Amino acid sequence: MMNKYLRRGIWLVLLGVAFVLLGYYLMEEDVFKYGWAMIIGTVAFGFGFLYILYSLIRKMDRKAILEGRATDEDVKTEN
Repeated sequence: MMNKYLRRGIWLVLLGVAFVLLGYYLMEEDVFKYGWAMIIGTVAFGFGFLYILYSLIRKMDRKAILEGRATDEDVKTEN
C-alpha cells in the first residue's frame, strides 16, 4: 500500500532524474542554460528521496503505535 508521501517521493525522484538527463542533453548540445535543469533535477531528486525516507519512518512509527495500543487494551481487559 502506497501512502501519499511514498507516491510523491517516487514522482519527485523520477522528475529529478528526468531533469538531470535533460541537463546532460542540453550540456552536450552546448545550450547556455543547462545548469538550471541540473539544479532543479538535483533538488527534486533530493526531496523525493527525503519523502520516501519519511514515508518509511512514518510507516514503522504507525506500526509501533498500533502495537502499543493493542498491548494497552490487553492490559486493561485483564484488570
